[in-house]
This record gives sequence, C-alpha cells and structure tokens, in this order.
Amino acid sequence: MNSVTKFLNAVPVLPAVDIAATIAFYEQQLGFTAEFQSDDYAGLRRGGAQLHLWQCGDRQVAENTSCRINISGIAPLYEEYQTQGIIHPNGALDTKPWGMSEFTVLDLNGNCVVFAETPATSNRRDRTD
Repeated sequence: MNSVTKFLNAVPVLPAVDIAATIAFYEQQLGFTAEFQSDDYAGLRRGGAQLHLWQCGDRQVAENTSCRINISGIAPLYEEYQTQGIIHPNGALDTKPWGMSEFTVLDLNGNCVVFAETPATSNRRDRTD
C-alpha cells in the first residue's frame, strides 16, 4: 500500500438526456449552482458536494444510475425537498439497517440521488486512506 496516497473525495458523473433542463432542475429544485458547462458536460456544486453531468442520448442509462451524497443535517434538507414534492415515492427519510439516515430524489433523467447522514452516535469514523 502506498502510504502517501489518500482518497479525499469523489465526484459522481451522471448521465443527462438534456443538459440544460437537468442543470435547471439541480439549481432550482436541489439548490446546486452550476460551476461550468458546455454543450455536453457540466459541473455543479452545493456546499462541499460536487457532481458532473454528461450528455447521454439513452434515458435507460440514467434510469440505471445512482449516486450518494453524504451530508449532515438531513432533516432540514428533507423538509426543503419534501415541500417541493421531489422525494421519490419509495425514498422517504428512513434509518437504514446499516445505520445511515437516507432519502432519495430522482432527477429529470431518472438518476437516483441518495442523500445520507451518518448518525452522530456512530462508531464509524471517516477514513482518508
């Protein structure tokens, strides 16, 4: 193992059938801000979370894609999204058997975006190696 290498974060890259409409959804519905965009690629951010979008002509690819965004303060975010009616019908806020509190949103393309929070009482620790 290389003792110098540390994995610090990951940036999910999600397929988008319509980049402009998907950027608008992430900005207007999910509170992200576009950092850059071209005709077939874009990057967005909300706080420390970043995601990228790539132009994809096959909606089925997006409908079989997902990502997880780890956050703290999940209840207020859930309320924010719930008032907009964008929570997946099967993705209500719940504490999973593995201890994470999670809820799910589907974007315009069918990408599954899971927001998750590790409980404060968890014995897990974030690892950087």
